[in-house]
Amino acid sequence: MKGDLPFEQPLEELRAKIEDVKRFGIERGIDFSEEIARLEERYAKLEEEIYSNLTASQRLLIARHPQRPTALDYIHAIFENFIELHGDRVYGDDLAIVGGIGKLNGIPVTVVGHQKGKDTKDNIARNFGMPHPEGFRKGLRLMKQADKFRRPIITFIDTPGAYPGGAAEERGQAEAIARNLFEMAKFRVPIICVIIGEGGSGGALALGVGNRILMLENAVYSVSSPEAAASILYKDASQSLKAAEAMKITADSILELGVADGIVPEPRGGAHRDMQQQAAYIKEALLAHLDPLLQMNEQELREDRYRKYRAIGKFAFTQQIGEVQ
Repeated sequence: MKGDLPFEQPLEELRAKIEDVKRFGIERGIDFSEEIARLEERYAKLEEEIYSNLTASQRLLIARHPQRPTALDYIHAIFENFIELHGDRVYGDDLAIVGGIGKLNGIPVTVVGHQKGKDTKDNIARNFGMPHPEGFRKGLRLMKQADKFRRPIITFIDTPGAYPGGAAEERGQAEAIARNLFEMAKFRVPIICVIIGEGGSGGALALGVGNRILMLENAVYSVSSPEAAASILYKDASQSLKAAEAMKITADSILELGVADGIVPEPRGGAHRDMQQQAAYIKEALLAHLDPLLQMNEQELREDRYRKYRAIGKFAFTQQIGEVQ
């Protein structure tokens, strides 16, 4: 299949063999049904073995798959009557952040997310999903509007990180991220954050302060990109897959650490295998988590959000041995 990842090569080769046998049987009029059945069984076992034992580096590759669905794919599949809104009312319209108003099973909501491109031209226009300050300010403008009109907020996180260029820094990149964190913590409406691909560094955090954080099965969430971590830890950015293994960035690890509140399953092989099925899984999870949040009042929502983040992290105390002078 076009776009297969390196660890999927054995599956690709076996699938090609099955197709060859089928084609040969049709051309020669020979019944190879038993042989095909054996190969199909072998394929199913190999598929189960591969996808049931994915490493962090393999999940990172799936999260970055060029055909992986983007925020807009899910938005149009999940929400009804979605209207995209543009601009931060200060500088411009950053296409790396998309957002607007729609309905989730009839419930008016505001949706904001990172948006990667579908091809090279689109990726350049959307800066590969790495927002400038105006992108974060656009997202905050829409979320403030949601808070004003009491609409729940849904965010889709999928970015390698905030854009680190000089122009972004000059326009207040760090302040824009910090402002989002500060304001999102105070909102009086339910906030659900869904990590659909990469959740990288401050760029992810700027849309990641919510009552609930959900991760797709093959999504990753990290304090920095594996490339940046590899540059620091190993002095070699090419060691990013090695860094990914050490950083505990997968959904299982993030859930265990108490950062994520739930894992959304993916179709076998990743979300790009069946986008409609993946959208259905996400919608089901959103509704399940949103319903109890809608029962809370403003103060309860704030306190719920505070308790969630206050509980993240562990402290270890050591006692120094020796006499006190």
